[in-house]
Amino acid sequence: MAGASTTTPVEFNPYAHEVHDDPFPFYERLREEAPVYENRKLGFYALSRYDDVLAALHDHETFCNRYGITLEPKSPLPMMLTMDPPEHTAMRRLVSRVFTPRRVADLEPSIRALSAKYLDPLVPEGRCDLIGDYSAKLPMDVISTMLGVPPDDQDMLRGWTDDMIHRDEGQPEMTDRGIEAGARLYEYLSAMVTAKRARPGDDLTSALLEASLDGERLGDRDVVGFLLLLIIAGNETTTKLIGNAVYWLWRNPAERQKLLDDPSRIPDAVEETLRYEGSTQLMARTLTRDHTLHDVTMREGSKVLLLLGSANRDPRVWDRPDVFDIDREGLNRHLGFGHGIHVCLGAALARLEMRIALEHLHERMLDYEVDEGGMERIHSGNVRGYARMPLTFRPA
Repeated sequence: MAGASTTTPVEFNPYAHEVHDDPFPFYERLREEAPVYENRKLGFYALSRYDDVLAALHDHETFCNRYGITLEPKSPLPMMLTMDPPEHTAMRRLVSRVFTPRRVADLEPSIRALSAKYLDPLVPEGRCDLIGDYSAKLPMDVISTMLGVPPDDQDMLRGWTDDMIHRDEGQPEMTDRGIEAGARLYEYLSAMVTAKRARPGDDLTSALLEASLDGERLGDRDVVGFLLLLIIAGNETTTKLIGNAVYWLWRNPAERQKLLDDPSRIPDAVEETLRYEGSTQLMARTLTRDHTLHDVTMREGSKVLLLLGSANRDPRVWDRPDVFDIDREGLNRHLGFGHGIHVCLGAALARLEMRIALEHLHERMLDYEVDEGGMERIHSGNVRGYARMPLTFRPA
């Protein structure tokens, strides 16, 4: 029935600490009590069941990206993630030419060398902060090197991206510090694009500037928008995924032992992490028309949150969904990288980085223990992971 009430005993605000610390009980109640949930205060609907989220990800004509993929206003920069066909189709075809599986596979030796560079000074100490000392540095180093960012600037860029995704309690808006960080990152990338256009190098930025589709090249603002997307996604997604994987393997020693007995199982642990506690918990879309689902009519122009984290634990799809199990069947069905035309362009790179990280960590940090009392979570509406994770271990 059109306009049916979606009021439930649970109130879902993705920016609240209570939900942020452990959203999965909320997801379970939403799936059962309000498969179409409405938060009138913040002005959004939310879909929590796997089939509904998957269908919305594939229906870009109804659930569009052009008004942004979060609750807050979208960036004014042209970004592939906030485009719809035909603009998105053309942009994706163009950038895919410089982000091919072969280019990603060719990065494996350099990623292994970078991983060793960060682990070498840590291993003899027998303790480290996994996030600050390793998992936050490796992905940023990889993506920065690909883009042509000087090594001395990488920590600065990572700090800016951290500030940009942070949200205060209950608030979807970017903080003043995040706004300032976004402005500085934009200025930095704009200057880099100008420099690369004058003196191209052997890097992804130069390749983007030189790439053309049907005789059309990307403008500077288009390239800056794509670089901004890569810097943020390349940093946050894999940094948090590595931490989440290490934590849940520690919490599930039998699963970790499977990797120690057979390292070829590490890709399975990567996929189960993406399903069980992916770093991207939700994506927003905007309705281009009224849409009725489960007897609830969502109104044209409304934001709809697609809860990837909830879909990935839907018991209609997954047996024992709240158990971390690397032997799980059908792991390739998870939505950790999205689905459809907007599936993550960097998924292959994130998987490669995670595989190498877990291989090296399990080879060199034996019998590791996580200091749960010293852990700190980031606070963001859609990114889930840790800002700090102290480890102790026996050096290999």
